[in-house]
Amino acid sequence: MAAMTDRPRISARIGGISESATLAVDARAKAMKAAGRPVIGFGAGEPDFPTPAPIVEAAAEACRDPRNHRYTPAGGLPELKDAIAAKTLRDSGYRVDPGQVLVTNGGKQAIYEAFAALLDPGDEVIVTAPFWTTYPESIRLAGGVPVYVRTDETTGFQADVDRLEAARTERTKVLLFVSPSNPTGAVYGPDQVREIGRWADSHGLWVLTDEIYEHLVYGHAAVTSMPVAVPELADRTVVVNGVAKTYAMTGWRVGWLIGPEDVVRAAGNLQSHATSNVANVAQRAAIAAVGGDLAAVREMRDAFDRRRQAIVRLLNEIPGVLCPEPQGAFYAYPSVKGVLGKEIRGVRPASSAALAELILEQAEVAVVPGEAFGTPGYLRLSYALSDADLAEGVGRIAELLREAV
Repeated sequence: MAAMTDRPRISARIGGISESATLAVDARAKAMKAAGRPVIGFGAGEPDFPTPAPIVEAAAEACRDPRNHRYTPAGGLPELKDAIAAKTLRDSGYRVDPGQVLVTNGGKQAIYEAFAALLDPGDEVIVTAPFWTTYPESIRLAGGVPVYVRTDETTGFQADVDRLEAARTERTKVLLFVSPSNPTGAVYGPDQVREIGRWADSHGLWVLTDEIYEHLVYGHAAVTSMPVAVPELADRTVVVNGVAKTYAMTGWRVGWLIGPEDVVRAAGNLQSHATSNVANVAQRAAIAAVGGDLAAVREMRDAFDRRRQAIVRLLNEIPGVLCPEPQGAFYAYPSVKGVLGKEIRGVRPASSAALAELILEQAEVAVVPGEAFGTPGYLRLSYALSDADLAEGVGRIAELLREAV
């Protein structure tokens, strides 16, 4: 019995997982607000708009239908899979069969299940940094090894083929490709997508491409879907998407993956034992979302675009802060390297994590440090919040950082 008590209580596999930094920052900001502090949160990556009314009405109607009170196919309602296939053709020009679609509990589950279906222990996945916090954890949980290709503002936070090739080894199996990017807002042009896709194809690599922000691009930027740009790669491409960002449905938890039928079948088998079907009411709402027009989406994008321009201008007015203009998603990712090490109210923050802590305590503004995304020296600010809160929040940060000496 004594020997048993000496063993770790938590498995090494799960004990090695880090908490989602973005959710942790958001939870702390909400707790501080609940305690009466006027915290403004730039942490969570979710639209501040309500889910469009027709989608909500579809869910309310679904609640009253007894069909939705029972189990349904683990891989998704057939009607939703049909609607996702039609939406994919409409929005990206990618023609897929409904049998290539797996409906998941949000994009996170789609990402994990895709890696779990593709990776054996020790297989490597090339990941461009900065990266969304969940990617490396999903890769490790699936037994894989993330291999990072670091980028910065001088490259537009984009990796070219030469840098990807330098990271490739005999163990490389998957390239993770994300455009638009969280946290940087970088968007790859069609020629870049084509070049990277052909490189991956020439080496027999798989590509997992996350298209969750496909409708949130600005100016002249446009999203190019990898399997459309490089059709010969389609049989080794998994596309991840969902309703969360486009339709302001983060809490509804409906995502999907699209891929070759054998991969979808394998991921579906895993899901059948892990969670079974996504909540039917949420699936019915998703049918209304992906099958409807994009008018509400365009209104949200216009608001995000206005806020994008405002936050970039305001951040670049702060001495020591450099904020490139994001082309997509709803995040600004400024460098704060020019502030680090300087004294601010008796403290000399040596890292962006320490600076984020100082900003939260002294300015009552929640931001996510670059350490969470694999690139220290930066902060991520979501501009998916009201114009007034955006101006007030960045104003507080500016007032604090102008004290840096």
